[in-house]
Amino acid sequence: MSSQPEPSDRSALPAPVRSRLDQGTHSVLVDTRALEQVRHRFDTEQAQALGRYLASAQSPNTLRAYRTDWTAFTAWCLTENRRSLPADPVDVAVYLAACAQARTPDGARWALAPSSIERRAAAIAAVHGAHGLDSPTRTEVVRMTLRGIRRTRRARPRRKDPVVLSTLEALLAVRPDDGHPGGVARRRDAVLLLTGFAGALRRTELARLTFDDLDLRTDPATGAPTLLVRLGATKTDQEDRRSHTVALPRGRHHHTCPLCALADWVHLLRLHAQGGQQALRDHLAAATAPPAAAPHRCTDLDSADLAPLADGTGRPLLPTVTRHGHIGSHPMSGRAVGELVKRYAARAGLDPDDFGGHSLRAGFATQAALGGAGDREIMRQGRWTNPRTVHDYIRTANPLEDNAVTRLGL
Repeated sequence: MSSQPEPSDRSALPAPVRSRLDQGTHSVLVDTRALEQVRHRFDTEQAQALGRYLASAQSPNTLRAYRTDWTAFTAWCLTENRRSLPADPVDVAVYLAACAQARTPDGARWALAPSSIERRAAAIAAVHGAHGLDSPTRTEVVRMTLRGIRRTRRARPRRKDPVVLSTLEALLAVRPDDGHPGGVARRRDAVLLLTGFAGALRRTELARLTFDDLDLRTDPATGAPTLLVRLGATKTDQEDRRSHTVALPRGRHHHTCPLCALADWVHLLRLHAQGGQQALRDHLAAATAPPAAAPHRCTDLDSADLAPLADGTGRPLLPTVTRHGHIGSHPMSGRAVGELVKRYAARAGLDPDDFGGHSLRAGFATQAALGGAGDREIMRQGRWTNPRTVHDYIRTANPLEDNAVTRLGL
């Protein structure tokens, strides 16, 4: 039995196979035959409207993952001369077993984790369901195969290390030097790290933020600025029913203040909007990194500073930045956020494999627990609904907290 081609190996497939894959996976969760019936019974405009809403039923990340998984299954079926839609349950079981047996090119480890194999099964079920077909994954042979894979491939999930406050300062310290071109990424990445940490944001939530999502308020108790960040649809609220908002107050120190980082970044973006790349060069040529004890820059930040950028066009808060200091019009991806954290961890002398995009969110919960915050406070900012998740972070922060071992009298 040949192993299934991975999406990254598409170039190795024959041209006719690649063509059929491209034709068959454009919109895997929309029944194109049903839309064709709508087109005949009503009109093209009605079919297009229905298709748009059907395509929006899943998040872009889910669609992207399912499309990749369905492509892999279709490629395997073409290679093995099997039918992918509707698929025979035994074929699906054999495919999943082949996925479980696949190794990396060097043979050192498994190519797919059990969770990735289960997601491939979910993609197969979703495509069948979207086309009004019974899912082959509900049959006993497939369910037993998945159960066997889980039992055989049991492994403790490896969690990324949290970026606690000391780690965060280490990451901030290894950003590019000020000046041109490094000063552009230096300012953007300060916003990324501090906002992701203080807001307990997932990497996709962070990457998706726009200036239209920001609302600057004044704390009535202190008079200090407070930033409200609207998250829109999230992993646990994909239809945006709860309208999650996180609050970012002014930090204790200038160099770890999310609002000061935002003020510096906004100033740079406005210069770029007004004078282009040359204005950036002129400004950064004379710029020097302020000392850690410098006064806050966010004191003068107000809504008028954000207004030119929050113009309703969805301008990304964290756009791409080239090594030459050019600011792009597209946002960073969630994967790029994780890679940035890993890259800075390596520069700081840490093992990059221990860190990732989730490290900022985990770091918030861990640092908050170290600071004495209660479950309810941590859950509110992090939008957690299960206290057990928060308790895991608390145990990580202080394994002796509320632990009877301290009362043994040893």
